[in-house]
Amino acid sequence: MRNLKHLLTVLCFVVFSIYKAQSQIVISTPALGFTQACAGTSFNSYNATFSFSPSTSVQANNQFIIELSDPTGDFTNAEIIYTSAEGAITTSPTTISFSFPQTISGEGYRIRIKSTAPAATSTGSVPFPAYYKIQDTPFTINNLIATAVYCAGGSYLLTIDNPGADGNDSPLQYESLSFNWYRYLDSSNTNFVFVASGESLSVSQPGTYFCETDYGSCSSNSYSNRVAVSESTTNGSFEISSSLGNPYCSGDGPTTLSALNGISYQWFLDGAAISGATNQMYQTNESGSYSVTVDLGDCSVSASINLENTGFTSSINVQDVNMLDEGQTITATVTTDAVSPQFTWYRNGTIITGQTSNSITIGQTGNYRVVINQTSGCNASNEFTFTVIEAFPNVPDIPNLISPNGDGINDTWIIPQIYTSGTNTMVTILDSRGKVVFESTDYLNNWPETQIDFNQINPVYYYIIKSDNETKKGSITVIK
Repeated sequence: MRNLKHLLTVLCFVVFSIYKAQSQIVISTPALGFTQACAGTSFNSYNATFSFSPSTSVQANNQFIIELSDPTGDFTNAEIIYTSAEGAITTSPTTISFSFPQTISGEGYRIRIKSTAPAATSTGSVPFPAYYKIQDTPFTINNLIATAVYCAGGSYLLTIDNPGADGNDSPLQYESLSFNWYRYLDSSNTNFVFVASGESLSVSQPGTYFCETDYGSCSSNSYSNRVAVSESTTNGSFEISSSLGNPYCSGDGPTTLSALNGISYQWFLDGAAISGATNQMYQTNESGSYSVTVDLGDCSVSASINLENTGFTSSINVQDVNMLDEGQTITATVTTDAVSPQFTWYRNGTIITGQTSNSITIGQTGNYRVVINQTSGCNASNEFTFTVIEAFPNVPDIPNLISPNGDGINDTWIIPQIYTSGTNTMVTILDSRGKVVFESTDYLNNWPETQIDFNQINPVYYYIIKSDNETKKGSITVIK
């Protein structure tokens, strides 16, 4: 009986051992299909191959998992980056394609493979560098100004621009990124050394500097422009940058002029200080000779730029106000140096159909406008506005009586044409107390422009008409 019990115990142990052996698998160390993972928005697909044995022990609901270590290869807080569907992988060896998370940044990552049914874990892969290049385009530092100056014994702060120049994808928008600063060792700008890490760099040694986003051993396009920094006592100078270049296209709107970092600023145009222009940047759409003085604290430096635009100039041969005699016409002609110009004419706000040349013959009164567009190269535009009115009656004398009662006769003070609009004659009207009530060098025979109220006494006004050749004075009596 005792022998029978012993035999049953042995049989149970054997059966259990066989079952346990059949419910376990061994997973090999994953073989990487890459030596480094330089992932980004344009590419993030990588392969790993592993074996497991015996494959018959893999249960129908089994899932294979890829775990990613921290940058030092430690799996204590491993991150799952891939999970297969239940029962999807049944043959060995197998290759899995997976992607890395955007948070990877380091030189010593590893991966390992785990199974769920039965539970098993491989050893970690060989270490590899892995970075996700969330920003992989050039960026700007120092407002894209190529030079900078610091006072003797001082320093200059280089910073990454945020958001930077137009179209600049500043890496400062991404909190996970870090940056390295470098200085060139010679004037050829080929050999350089690491200086420091951070979002800015305090420079106290002359040289040419640049910055790169820290993607370790992964190459990238996330680098800055170069800035040559000098000490004011040796060769202190800097350049003013124009955001739209120089020359720039005026049709693209104003350009922004930028100076180096300082304590205070004063901008000048053609040698004259620009009122209120005391910031590091100055926006303008006017060409000219610009300069700026920058206070650096212990010293001051200046720079200048001859700003040019690639717009065009135009002129028109008519006055702002033009007289049209009955039965006569006026020809308005635009002269321009625009490349492939296009002309659009308007009367009273409506396009004049069929008028597309630089000249137009006008036989109607109205408010006119012409828009000139340059259609080749720099797309820019000019425009002119002018008015065409009926010609003034050519009265022989200056009247001294008006009756502004709305009957169409003597309602306004109509003077000889030699004194009206277009003759550059100053017309001044004063009340009986000597107060100026009207004054113009462009008189349109339109005074009084508002109603004059009076009861019994007819008011008297006084005029002074002053031209280049003579001065006329007299009185104007207003009657009903």
